[in-house]
Amino acid sequence: MNVTIDGLNIYYRDEGQGPLLIMLHGWGSNVDLFDGIFRFASKKYHVVGMDMPGFGKSDEPKEPWEVKDFVDFVLDFIKELYPDEKEIMFLGHSMGGRVIIKMIGTRPESELGFKIPRVILTDSAGVKPVPSGKQSGRTKRYKFYKAVLTKTGIAKAFPGTIEALQKKFGSADYAAASPIMRASLVKVVNEDLVPYMHKVTMPALLIWGDQDTATPLSDGQQMEKLMPEAGLAVIPGAGHYSFLDNQYMYNKILGSFLNIEM
Repeated sequence: MNVTIDGLNIYYRDEGQGPLLIMLHGWGSNVDLFDGIFRFASKKYHVVGMDMPGFGKSDEPKEPWEVKDFVDFVLDFIKELYPDEKEIMFLGHSMGGRVIIKMIGTRPESELGFKIPRVILTDSAGVKPVPSGKQSGRTKRYKFYKAVLTKTGIAKAFPGTIEALQKKFGSADYAAASPIMRASLVKVVNEDLVPYMHKVTMPALLIWGDQDTATPLSDGQQMEKLMPEAGLAVIPGAGHYSFLDNQYMYNKILGSFLNIEM
């Protein structure tokens, strides 16, 4: 289904009946990757998920967004489609977890207009990554070459050279993104959400793959310590997409938390 939110055409899925569970996907992903969770959770819950702006089948924002803008979008989506809901649970993967943490950390319940009884954070982002030695070296080389191209006038004479340099030295997500989404990625990744984590006071299930290299298990362990009612469940052998790498184990853990029978 499609809906217009803030002037953007947004694709979303709405399945099942019961308490509302909204799912937020990760960077470079889309809501259809949650298909297995939709089929499982919709047996007992009203499950909704959308392609966030700039991803999947949804329009790209008109300018670069930061985490706050994604929070605003999610709240506008809810106000448009589910304005009468008094309780909403959230499940977020990777960047989707960032949005949930920022929303809870900056928006009191009185402002939200609904209660968040539980949250599920899956291989969630939110802890600002510490660059490895290899990453630091790439960043230094990028800054050096950028300075050379700028000072010599090459960048001005040949438009696109800086963009090509960014693609060469940036991450795979950065290289694959449009200029607006690249700028958004920089804003999103560089925001540290650790200061907000103590405000996640409702029961929080953290599900992590122990082989996750994008948001390592240590991030989940840190979140468990900072969130008063959080519990961490680890899936051995799973990576950053633990809900795809071991769907059975993921659904079993999720079902235990949400009281859904396998």
